[in-house]
Amino acid sequence: MAEHKEEQSVMEKLSEKLHGDSSSSSSDSDDDKKGSSSSSSAAAMKAKIYRLFGRERPVHSVLGGGKPADLVLWRNKKISGGVLAGATAIWLLFEIMEYHLLTLVCHCLILSLAVLFLWSNASTFIHKSPPNIPEVKIPEDLTVNIALSLRYEINRGFATLREIGHGRDLKKFLIVIAGLWILSVLGSSCNFLTLFYIVFVALYTVPVLYEKYEDKIDAFGEKAEIELKKYYALFEEKCLSKIPKGPLKDKKH
Repeated sequence: MAEHKEEQSVMEKLSEKLHGDSSSSSSDSDDDKKGSSSSSSAAAMKAKIYRLFGRERPVHSVLGGGKPADLVLWRNKKISGGVLAGATAIWLLFEIMEYHLLTLVCHCLILSLAVLFLWSNASTFIHKSPPNIPEVKIPEDLTVNIALSLRYEINRGFATLREIGHGRDLKKFLIVIAGLWILSVLGSSCNFLTLFYIVFVALYTVPVLYEKYEDKIDAFGEKAEIELKKYYALFEEKCLSKIPKGPLKDKKH
């Protein structure tokens, strides 16, 4: 009888342990389901957030990452500020002081060659080592890659202009005309150097400001895009739909 009671107690302990494990596993599975559902809902919420120009990656990744993106986004304020100060000094030198590019290049070369020449010849008299002038060569791979990229962009621009000339895309035609008109207005009000400096400052400051106030700018951009689509639909319905379109492309069989 005592052995029978011991067997019953052992069986009861085993059953309690099994029930406890099953309940803990079920609770763990419920927690996993809750965690997965919460993560999926968070991902859905992120997917619903509007980003300017349909951007899905961070600004740093969109700019290519690495040191160029760090420079544009002012990760190192001393280096980025130095680049901006250098560009500003060059603009002041040529625009305000009316210095000429060829004169500046010649004067810099004259000064550099004179210093190096005198240093190299005087090193034997002053018992110091001559200057270590590095050998500068343009790598062939870099030149080829730049040329190929430039060729691709130029060909794409020519293809876009050809498509617009055939009258197949009225929306793109209006965008290009508006862009060229804005460039002509800017070109008439300032010279090429000033325009280049304005574009450089804009490209150097707009990304970091956008990254800082990303949520506010995206919300404003979403509202602006909705309003522009409304006005464009109205303009297309009243004006563009009445303009005859150019010949369509031949369908490939």
